Amino acid sequence: MIKQEETLSYLESHIPEMAASAVTQAYWQALASGNKVLESRNGALYEISPDGSRKKLKNIAAPTAVVRGEKRRLK
Repeated sequence: MIKQEETLSYLESHIPEMAASAVTQAYWQALASGNKVLESRNGALYEISPDGSRKKLKNIAAPTAVVRGEKRRLK
């Protein structure tokens, strides 16, 4: 039983890096298939086209800082 818990803990510790990798892959796949993607950078929302051009859509609020393990209630 302890071995299973260690294995599960090990796998769970890699979830953030696997999620980041999946997001990056989806970003490039969307562009490669001819679609536009949205990206937030420096307080603005940009539309990125497959040809590499970027168009500023609007300014957005700064990201909300969260502490690991903190629970948030969405409105």
